[in-house]
Amino acid sequence: MERYFYNRVAKMCLVIFVFGGQFTANAQVTFTKDVAKIIYNKCTSCHRPGEIAPFSLTNYNEVKGRASTIKYVTGSKYMPPWKADPTYQHYLSENYLSDAEIKTIADWVDAGVPYGNMLEEPALPIFSEGSALGQPDMVVSFAKTHVHKGNRKDEYRYFVIPTGLQEDKILKAIEMRAGNKKIVHHALFFEDTEGRARQFDQKTPEYGFEGVSGFTNEEVILYNQFPGYAPGQKPLFFPDGMGQKLSKGSDLVVQIHYAPTSVDESDSTSINLFFADEKEEKVDRFVDDYVMLPFHLTTGAWSFVIYPGTVRTFEGRMTLPEDRSIMGIFPHMHMLGKKWEVWLKRPDGTTENLIKINDWDFSWQSNYYFKKFMIAPKGSIIYAKATYDNTTNNPLNPSNPPKTVAWGENTTDEMFYLPILSVPYKAGDESVVFEDKTITSTTETVNDAKFVLAPNPVTSGSLVNITFSLDQGQPVDILVFDALGQMVRTLRKGSFFSRGDHAVHLSTNNLSKGIYFVKLVTGANQISKPLILVE
Repeated sequence: MERYFYNRVAKMCLVIFVFGGQFTANAQVTFTKDVAKIIYNKCTSCHRPGEIAPFSLTNYNEVKGRASTIKYVTGSKYMPPWKADPTYQHYLSENYLSDAEIKTIADWVDAGVPYGNMLEEPALPIFSEGSALGQPDMVVSFAKTHVHKGNRKDEYRYFVIPTGLQEDKILKAIEMRAGNKKIVHHALFFEDTEGRARQFDQKTPEYGFEGVSGFTNEEVILYNQFPGYAPGQKPLFFPDGMGQKLSKGSDLVVQIHYAPTSVDESDSTSINLFFADEKEEKVDRFVDDYVMLPFHLTTGAWSFVIYPGTVRTFEGRMTLPEDRSIMGIFPHMHMLGKKWEVWLKRPDGTTENLIKINDWDFSWQSNYYFKKFMIAPKGSIIYAKATYDNTTNNPLNPSNPPKTVAWGENTTDEMFYLPILSVPYKAGDESVVFEDKTITSTTETVNDAKFVLAPNPVTSGSLVNITFSLDQGQPVDILVFDALGQMVRTLRKGSFFSRGDHAVHLSTNNLSKGIYFVKLVTGANQISKPLILVE
């Protein structure tokens, strides 16, 4: 009996040991099960052939070969280069790692970078190789090739591109097609209606010109600004019924940041312009920049001086003169910059966080678009705080020893510059969403449950949210038909949408009462939903 008892105990211990060992093995972090989905969705958009990143991360061997580096740059939160504090506010196309994702990568590297079960590896996302928005209405390009010197230095250069427009246009989107993605880091776009930038360019022998003293903020940046370009970010397509004016005969001024390189690199960039079509007749809301400048500092414009050996914080305040719906925000400063915090206070006392950057990096400037309209009634106040470090403790200080710095275009100067993208408020803006979310699962499909129109029924003049989900990145058409089957609107034609959840919008300004059908067309599927429009 005693022997039988010990045999039973021994067998139970063996079972516990075997299954316990199996549980431990199953719990091990592997590339296929845990790490691939992080890398593919957060890193590969830039780390693939032809993009700006210096190496590719498109498969296990490539990631394994950089494992220690990946652990270090993600652990220090240097990569991915998302500077906005995610605990303060959320935006479209966010690209940061959670603490749990950072730990997963570290645990995987520490475990010896195990591959795992090949059946668990997610498919590499499909990325757009051409225009992400479909066929442009107009393409403007460099007149000459620019050579970026291989001196291991950043370059910030302006290019003036005539549009040749014979009439004013309503701009829906601007998409830069970088000629050399290895060096084009980011870009800003401005409209020049007076030819000042062109005149300045003609004074320099080379193509384009650097941002230098004498070509001041007053001459360029105060012009109408359009959404900028950043690698890995899809260009913003303004919702139906909204747009920015691009004037007859205007020049498009492009400021490009070229990343350091050890060898000369050439670039000849083109820019796709998308206009409101002939059936979007009533664009009744124009997108404007409310720009906060030193004029809005509580201490006055002339107080914007940063003395040697000082860390200084400036506070700005702007009161909105009308009801606005805020779409995005783009803080800007130079090498002395350290922090931004911007928030909104409404007349009723409620507040809304707009953006907080705890560790400003001049090399990584992004466009921050909100996931929904931020409603700001007339009399709302936008507050901003920006901190600058002009001491020897700032390793990025361009002057050694530090010198007195004030407003200027040079990177050795400084800026307190805060464009805030918004449109006049319209009833119903509270329900408008711009959600654009990548999913890691490959099992989602486009089906009735994932294709929704809201509100429905809808009253005339309202904006309809059209939300849908895709199982893989692909071009999409979104068309609107009347009850007789006649197409009345083309909302998107060949626009590329990544795997995940998306939202586009339909303005009912130009539609009469009745029943319509919204059709979503992908490579493998067509789905129609009825939309009822009442007065």
